[in-house]
Amino acid sequence: MRGRDQILQLLLLYVFLSVLLTLATTSYGVNVTYDHKALLIDGKRRVLVSGSIHYPRSTAEMWADLIQKSKDGGLDVIETYVFWNAHEPVQNQYNFEGRYDLVKFIKLVGEAGLYAHLRIGPYVCAEWNYGGFPLWLHFVPGIKFRTDNEPFKAEMQRFTAKIVDMMKQEKLYASQGGPIILSQIENEYGNIDSAYGPAAKSYINWAASMAVSLDTGVPWVMCQQADAPDPIINTCNGFYCDQFTPNSKNKPKMWTENWSGWFLSFGGAVPYRPVEDLAFAVARFYQLGGTFQNYYMYHGGTNFGRSTGGPFISTSYDYDAPLDEYGLARQPKWGHLKDLHKSIKLCEEALVATDPVTSSLGQNLEATVYKTGTGLCSAFLANFGTSDKTVNFNGNSYNLPGWSVSILPDCKNVALNTAKINSMTVIPSFVHQSLKGDADSADTLGSSWSWIYEPVGISKNDAFMKPGLLEQINTTADKSDYLWYSLSTVIKDNEPFLEDGSQTVLHVESLGHALHAFVNGKLAGSGTGNAGNAKVAVKIPVTLLPGKNTIDLLSLTAGLQNYGAFFELKGAGITGPVKLEGLKNGTTVDLSSLQWTYQIGLKGEELGLSSGNSRWLTQPALPTKQPLIWYKTSFNAPAGNDPIAIDFSGMGKGEAWVNGQSIGRYWPTKVSPTSGCSNCNYRGSYSSSKCLKNCAKPSQTLYHVPRSWVESSGNTLVLFEEIGGDPTQIAFATRQSASLCSHVSESHPLPVDMWSSNSEAERKAGPVLSLECPFPNQVISSIKFASFGTPRGTCGSFSHGQCKSSRALSIVQKACIGSKSCSIGASAGTFGDPCRGVAKSLAVEASCE
Repeated sequence: MRGRDQILQLLLLYVFLSVLLTLATTSYGVNVTYDHKALLIDGKRRVLVSGSIHYPRSTAEMWADLIQKSKDGGLDVIETYVFWNAHEPVQNQYNFEGRYDLVKFIKLVGEAGLYAHLRIGPYVCAEWNYGGFPLWLHFVPGIKFRTDNEPFKAEMQRFTAKIVDMMKQEKLYASQGGPIILSQIENEYGNIDSAYGPAAKSYINWAASMAVSLDTGVPWVMCQQADAPDPIINTCNGFYCDQFTPNSKNKPKMWTENWSGWFLSFGGAVPYRPVEDLAFAVARFYQLGGTFQNYYMYHGGTNFGRSTGGPFISTSYDYDAPLDEYGLARQPKWGHLKDLHKSIKLCEEALVATDPVTSSLGQNLEATVYKTGTGLCSAFLANFGTSDKTVNFNGNSYNLPGWSVSILPDCKNVALNTAKINSMTVIPSFVHQSLKGDADSADTLGSSWSWIYEPVGISKNDAFMKPGLLEQINTTADKSDYLWYSLSTVIKDNEPFLEDGSQTVLHVESLGHALHAFVNGKLAGSGTGNAGNAKVAVKIPVTLLPGKNTIDLLSLTAGLQNYGAFFELKGAGITGPVKLEGLKNGTTVDLSSLQWTYQIGLKGEELGLSSGNSRWLTQPALPTKQPLIWYKTSFNAPAGNDPIAIDFSGMGKGEAWVNGQSIGRYWPTKVSPTSGCSNCNYRGSYSSSKCLKNCAKPSQTLYHVPRSWVESSGNTLVLFEEIGGDPTQIAFATRQSASLCSHVSESHPLPVDMWSSNSEAERKAGPVLSLECPFPNQVISSIKFASFGTPRGTCGSFSHGQCKSSRALSIVQKACIGSKSCSIGASAGTFGDPCRGVAKSLAVEASCE
């Protein structure tokens, strides 16, 4: 009996231990709620910093690194839209693979210890094709988008419920133990809802009710929706949201999109946003009661394939984000914001404990204090004017540069001023390697080129005839950028057009976005719209012959409209008129209503040339600077692990594929305006056109090729060149760093990592200049410049001032060369005092290898 009792006891112990182990490994859900101050996670108010990363704009292989760098930069939350047209390109046929593996992306966020904000929408805007809606939605009988319309609401609810159900099945909501703490329904509808009349209000109420009924266990938000009904939180989007107030005293102040830069359009200059201004906007938001702020974007990435919206949005979606298009830290933006986040987190306990008290310190000067009865005290001192000021606060004097905020976690000592950057600057560079064919040189990567001509006009069996001119999007359903409009017309010998051999003008008008006109098989002329006006109108001199003449018009789109009321009704294509006009005799013939033949897409698309298959030509000589040619070559990947781009200088316009994967549309001949790129002062309100660079140059020449898409050798590159170029000029480029710099003054706060309310000794030690090589296994190899005194200039162009220490270079060399990182006190204690009574600073430029 005793033995049986022992066995029973052992079995009970085994069961007990198994239950304990199960409990220990089970993820318990957390309760996410909100009050007037903040989101509450398991009853605890949180100050949260978020950043947007859109999973389709990078590769699955990049995600873990992007998420980790976001965490290292001080983020708590990763925010992403859900892209309906990517997931359901054909009705009821779904794609959640590869770059579209939403579940994997959210799981990686959770595994990194971060939260997620899932902005389902399902309208996303996002400079994404058709605002994220699948094109088939347009053809649902009786549908009207984004209003109180039963067919639309049925489809919207079906897709939203599917995404919520997927997240629930994988236990990804915080209420289930997952990372998702917020969801968004609709998107910026309040910007355009007046166009929809009374139906807008009932639609928003329906959307809110529908979302809440899905029972996610986490709050829902609506951005830019002042009338968002309870319990939906209305949130702010914009360059500044410090003055935003929620529509209820029971809701927290949240900022879903703080635009870290702006998007690039083909034909536009490159926008950027100075980090001093971005940091100022963030600090002001938290100063005035905000507790959740999201960078749009934190990593912008790349518009692969035909995913760009607009129209005319570029393939690069870099957005001047803290992590650049290639996934590397943009310095000093990434580092300065990291310091800012740490400074704000030093204040978190006070920020969530009490409401702020703001007082004026003078014109354009404010102090905001968070002080509790238990002695906690944090303060923000703001100068929202453009000139420097000195203020007195709590018996102490503080210098406030124009357009800056100083953060005082203990209401006494400055942890950070938004205009004073401690973080280093890294100058990026691209090292080119040739792709010239039949070259034996060690710096070439490619083999010879082969090609296939794309036929002019009708070449596919599925062509069809219709009287009149058809709108393009309704005709192609966006299955291709291209639609051929073809017409054969007979010109009689006595036609007025032929009198005296005079030329005729072909007059074509199109809703956009570009067109090429061929007469009797030859390119006669082209026209293109732009981001401000997609419409195209061309008058092309042509020569017609007696007898049969063919007119082939190739119309193309460059990303479908993604924003605005009724944007889905914005048409494209050649809707006319199409006319022949005599130059001398004024005769006009309108061809618009004749019988036109139509072909959707290209013959090469039907043949699958983008994969590199089919019979390609290699003889005679390679045709260049001719329209409508497919090119193919093979190449070896550039050595190393640096990110890869292709430089398409020398090409015209088209699309490119690497090993069958589309890296997007290229358009290096679309050049930015000659003006608008003057020096940008971060002080004063920012706008998308305030800070521009790259004027009078191609909007984009470099196109990202993800490393995971290439093998070390034997890769295939296919191009469809639309207007003419020379593929032998193409080069690969690897994204590297040319220099790293820092410039720190004696008036800078000490690094925030060293900040401690109990460490007066550290604080008296003064500011510190730090450098660190950006890539693993790198060390600082040389010091290009070092000066302590009054150095001038910026990274890459530093120069000595009249005051300089003779010891600066040797001291910096000794401290830094051979090390991955180094830190040097920016003070007379380190370098001696070359000029007493003068404000001094330390500037250093170094290189790594």
